[in-house]
Amino acid sequence: MRILDLQDEKQRKEYTEFLENHERCNFQQSLEWGKVKSFWKNEVVVAEDEKQNIVGSLSVLVRKIPIFGYLMYSSRGPVCDIHDEKVLAQLTEGAKQLAEKYHAMVLKIEPDIKSDDKEFREIVQKLGYQIKDNAKDFRDEIQPRYVFRLDIKGKTEDEIFAGFHSKTRYNVRLATRKGVTVKEGTKEDLKDFHKIMVETGARDGFIIRPLEYFEKMYDELAPEHMKVLMAYYEGKPISGVIPIMYGNKTWYLYGASSNAYRNVMPNYLLQWEMIKLAIQRKDDMFDLRGVSGVVDENHPQYGLYRFKKGFGAEFTEFIGEIYIPYKKVRYALYQFSEKVFRKVRGFVKTMKKK
Repeated sequence: MRILDLQDEKQRKEYTEFLENHERCNFQQSLEWGKVKSFWKNEVVVAEDEKQNIVGSLSVLVRKIPIFGYLMYSSRGPVCDIHDEKVLAQLTEGAKQLAEKYHAMVLKIEPDIKSDDKEFREIVQKLGYQIKDNAKDFRDEIQPRYVFRLDIKGKTEDEIFAGFHSKTRYNVRLATRKGVTVKEGTKEDLKDFHKIMVETGARDGFIIRPLEYFEKMYDELAPEHMKVLMAYYEGKPISGVIPIMYGNKTWYLYGASSNAYRNVMPNYLLQWEMIKLAIQRKDDMFDLRGVSGVVDENHPQYGLYRFKKGFGAEFTEFIGEIYIPYKKVRYALYQFSEKVFRKVRGFVKTMKKK
């Protein structure tokens, strides 16, 4: 086991090569993503075999929370054979050493692992992790527990398109017939994207990151790992998406759509353009990202569920959050404060709408 020196170019390169070539690769475990999250400190733990080759990794973000101390968080880690107890034990020991270094109260991980993986559950519980797996809505966890994923490995565009729901195929073609065009943008186009994003947030009731955050993403990830795709109608930008490409996958990370011209179905065409991009890259998977776990036509997020389902993707439930509380009392107090904060924020939102 090693905790990497991220100032060492050789170690950074070694880690990136391991990550990009691993079947469980995830962009949120990358050094580039660690730079995007610059208000956290990035640490990387690696597990090694007898020849000191990397066989597993865990990228950890560390942040000081006022009053409570340091929190350690790993999004979509670990990257390894998730049923190799020895490798997971190495990574857990490395995380423990980081916790001692920072006097951290907790390590929280949201793995890219399906909820029905009993073997993984047994291993991590044996290693001292607890499992929080009762989240249903977006606000319950940092990363979505429920996503739609499209298997595109070895498939052609025609094969993938044929797997779409008939209404989805119709809407993709409709956008083209109506004259919607999609162009790859530059950093400058993020201004239009963000303007539309603000409009989307006001309509759908979610908090929007500032323009500077998206510009930081672009600086660290584009053009190899990030693109800005904008949809135009009659010369006006009306919708946009940000796909992230890393290793053997492409993710639909952010999307924005104007209140105007929704009838020309730009969002359907943008999704298809991202999927075609992933196919051209010979990816194994296109990830449409989060939906609510409450599959009910009366749920406010059901429209998003139906939209993503139409692309023939698989509804996937992850295990949720696994965590080790190193300072149990302090972490319990932190959890209580988080619950209070969410309730107050929800109350303020409700009052603003009245």
